[in-house]
Amino acid sequence: MSDTHFGFESVDERDKARRVRGVFDSVAPRYDLMNDLMSMGLHRAWKAYTVMVADIKPGARVLDLAGGTGDLALAFARKAGPTGQVVHTDINEAMLRTGRDRLLDAGIALPTLVCDAEQLPLASDSFDLVSVAFGLRNMTHKETALAEMHRVLKPRGKLLVLEFSKVAQPLEKAYDWYSFQVLPRLGQWVAGDSASYRYLAESIRMHPSQEELKAMMRKCGFGHVDYHNLTGGLVALHVGIKC
Repeated sequence: MSDTHFGFESVDERDKARRVRGVFDSVAPRYDLMNDLMSMGLHRAWKAYTVMVADIKPGARVLDLAGGTGDLALAFARKAGPTGQVVHTDINEAMLRTGRDRLLDAGIALPTLVCDAEQLPLASDSFDLVSVAFGLRNMTHKETALAEMHRVLKPRGKLLVLEFSKVAQPLEKAYDWYSFQVLPRLGQWVAGDSASYRYLAESIRMHPSQEELKAMMRKCGFGHVDYHNLTGGLVALHVGIKC
């Protein structure tokens, strides 16, 4: 069995999923508050842009992977309407439970599934849209997960990958200072956990760049792939079409 990365640390690839699960078990209760604080609310604009690009029609079938606390699942469900279906999934039960409760509080009950994106227990050619927001970088075998996303999409279906990416060069020094000096301290202060937010900063640096991820998606079968840089490349939205 080969090694993979957990942030900057090299670990047995069999151990990565367990350690990622531990990170999100720890941060789940304060996840939404920390998102607001560490992005200064920008994550809401990034997700709103993703929903706009998704262009979901009433009756659509949507799969939200690594759906966590349910931001996108809730927005997608409102677009798909009563004739559509949004399946809300995450590999982490604590995150999924938090999201399910939040959705129920909003008056929306969705199919909720604990599953690994690398082994989706779902039929091929069954979804109009698959989304994964801030989850791909935590997956051990990204190409395997992308191939699974391609498999479950209908022909001409759309994949949206919203993820931290390679920031524009003039912003690099300030971004590094914030990521490694401020973010862990904020995590300790708000969530009582600096290590998980240090991992977050490290995992972003280990994630493929915009062009690398585009090439990876094409290799996994997507006939058309493009990306949109948001906030100077701090985040990128990759869009893949199954041709």
